[in-house]
Amino acid sequence: MTRRSTQAMPRRQFLKSSLAAGAGMMILPGGFVSGANAPSNKLNIALIGVWGRGARHWHAIKGENVVALCDVNQQHLDKAAAEFPKAKHYVDWRQCLDHPGLDAVLICTLDHTHAFITNWAMLRGLHVYCEKPLANTVAEARLVRETYLKNKHKIATQVGTQRHAYPNFNRVREWIRDGAIGELKDVKAWGNRQLRKPGYLPDAGKPPKHLNWDLWLGPSPYHPYNPGYVNGKPGLNCLNWNMYWDFGSGQVGDMGSHTMDIAWWAIDGDRPTSATAKGDAFNPEVTPVELTTTFKLPANDWRGPISVSWLQGGAMPHSPRNFVDLNKIGHGALFKGTRGFIVADFNNRLLLPLGKDTDMSYYNRRAKEQMLEPLGDFQGEWINAAKGDLQTTCNFDYGGTMIEMMLLGLVAYRAETEIAYDGATGKTDSAKADQYLTGNYRDGWNLVG
Repeated sequence: MTRRSTQAMPRRQFLKSSLAAGAGMMILPGGFVSGANAPSNKLNIALIGVWGRGARHWHAIKGENVVALCDVNQQHLDKAAAEFPKAKHYVDWRQCLDHPGLDAVLICTLDHTHAFITNWAMLRGLHVYCEKPLANTVAEARLVRETYLKNKHKIATQVGTQRHAYPNFNRVREWIRDGAIGELKDVKAWGNRQLRKPGYLPDAGKPPKHLNWDLWLGPSPYHPYNPGYVNGKPGLNCLNWNMYWDFGSGQVGDMGSHTMDIAWWAIDGDRPTSATAKGDAFNPEVTPVELTTTFKLPANDWRGPISVSWLQGGAMPHSPRNFVDLNKIGHGALFKGTRGFIVADFNNRLLLPLGKDTDMSYYNRRAKEQMLEPLGDFQGEWINAAKGDLQTTCNFDYGGTMIEMMLLGLVAYRAETEIAYDGATGKTDSAKADQYLTGNYRDGWNLVG
């Protein structure tokens, strides 16, 4: 009887079977062995979307086996190839996901493709890091979260809200949980970015040969090529297209994903029971600049029901004190409790006790040794989780519920009505609103593949 060649065995099966024979070696989820970062212990990673945000991850994945690069722009692929010369190139992410021996994918593509690539990857048992926003519609967010929860015993996931690693996120959470402002009642997060666009861009002729425009559009309804969609600066190119309904969710999915994260980490949020919205007059082509969305969140095991709001584009919460100018905080969060307020941005926080409780004698600060540990390297947490216990801070359960709430605000805005929301079914009490829960996709594109 001949021994089966290791080359013919699936990579993960080989790792498990061969390493299991070694005494004292611990096999971790995904088939990796604890210990030195030997070649057999490195992830086989595909980077999908190699330019802009993708290039910001080159250093983080340099120590792994980057086996595949995928981008709709050949010039971007050529630049990434100089960094990862051994990787195979793909233009279509659907082909890339079937690269032999793949363990994990890092997704830095256009927003309207995030949920598609993410869901396909998880269905293939791959570890996934996806840049924000995780989804473009409520239905996409729910599907991605559902797929993750079904597979969380074998995959590690992380939403690319990398600012979460800032120590200030933990300090704000500690203040809230330890009762520094009493019983939490209301939370508001805001962003001041304003990008005004009149509508979809006109036909500007044929795209350049290095750009596959059909794959750039992906599942989106067809729009003619215009260089105005793609000529942005590296890392900021999304600002050229994410304000359009068919390509993005505007500031809700952009800086809203980062800023609401300050609040979400502190409040242990869950799906809302209602949503209201007001803002700019509805434009069927472009997302609003000025917008206020407000949600009711149910009680959990440590707090009562609360109100949560997202404000953008000039809409701002009222300052709790005249001497605190919230307008000087570009992106921040305001927490209101029965005994005071917390004002925070990504790196700073301010505690304002209320009335007779300004001596804060009620507040029992936790001991230093009980403070939350620093998260550290955000991408590294995901890589290590894929090789170990699969646990990450911003997994698709945490990030999925947050973006589901944020996108529900856009549903209320488009429907121009207050909506009640059933988190179990993913439906509202309004037929008009329900039509905005999902997207319009071109024929041939499927979220489950």
